[in-house]
Amino acid sequence: MPMDVFATPAGAVDSLMARGAAFLGTRYAILGGAMSWVSERNLVAALSNAGAFGVIACGAMMPDRLAEEIAGTQALTDKPFGVNLITMHPNLMELVQVCLDAKVGHIVFAGGIPPGPAIKAAKEGGAKVICFAPALALAKKLVRSGADALVIEGSEAGGHIGPVSLTVLAQEILPHIRDVPVFVAGGIGRGEAILSYLEMGAAGVQIGTRFVCATESIAHPNFKRAFIRGAARDAMPTVQLDESFPVIPVRALQNEGTKRFLEHQAEVIRRYKAGEVAKEAGQLDIEHFWAGALRRAVIDGDVENGSLMAGQSVGMVTKEQPAAEIIAELLEQAQAALTARRAGA
Repeated sequence: MPMDVFATPAGAVDSLMARGAAFLGTRYAILGGAMSWVSERNLVAALSNAGAFGVIACGAMMPDRLAEEIAGTQALTDKPFGVNLITMHPNLMELVQVCLDAKVGHIVFAGGIPPGPAIKAAKEGGAKVICFAPALALAKKLVRSGADALVIEGSEAGGHIGPVSLTVLAQEILPHIRDVPVFVAGGIGRGEAILSYLEMGAAGVQIGTRFVCATESIAHPNFKRAFIRGAARDAMPTVQLDESFPVIPVRALQNEGTKRFLEHQAEVIRRYKAGEVAKEAGQLDIEHFWAGALRRAVIDGDVENGSLMAGQSVGMVTKEQPAAEIIAELLEQAQAALTARRAGA
């Protein structure tokens, strides 16, 4: 690329994204966050076709179902895309093989530290491995274990979250991890934020919530309306009532379901203290409360009783628009911020 290209704001943003884009094989270093039931073939292909990097959310899919989804995505795009696998899946090794058989170039391991054999199989099969790192020590360990890139996701994100914000994680991790590209995630909804993290040393960004209301997203109109109406303060993590019954925090828009979840926890804890239920059975009862809840909201449109997993950037989702338009908007905002800075504004 000629040096004078970097003199323009667009060229400068491109140069900041160059490492991440080269790693992904895309025009832009923007990963689509893998959202169960939302990140399927239509949205994934739309993101990749627009120059970003779509990622299929495997979630609880079994190997045959994942193979079908990958083939469906490949029918809609010839651009690179990845697959997000949950490390706790009982068929993890088979899912890795499904990805390799379909020539998927990037496998994202999420939901815990991936087993060594899964990383080894993915890499030996020719795929690049992306892992989530919630702390600097773990980031270093994952790189030593063979991770080709990392994602650091702050507590501003939607769905299952850790306790630390991206603002802090970025300061803790970005200055110290240089061997592999690091993508940042959590609460990113505008181009100015993308620019600031790129300038801190991030190779690119992962965005989920902002793409839920893409025209190509199959999310139910009710689900999309909830996002368009939602504000940052509405996307709250689930509350744990008793440390004896741990609850993995899930950030979601508050609704009748989240209120009933608190009531359900309180009732289970009461029964446990009264000797009516064993602790293990009570814990299982609490964990099963949300079974199928995300599908009820995303696919069926039950936004009162289903789970409305959303990041705090939900307040920046104001309308339904094509994925390509969202990406263009984000890039224009980043470029405008650079232009204003150069003009001394």
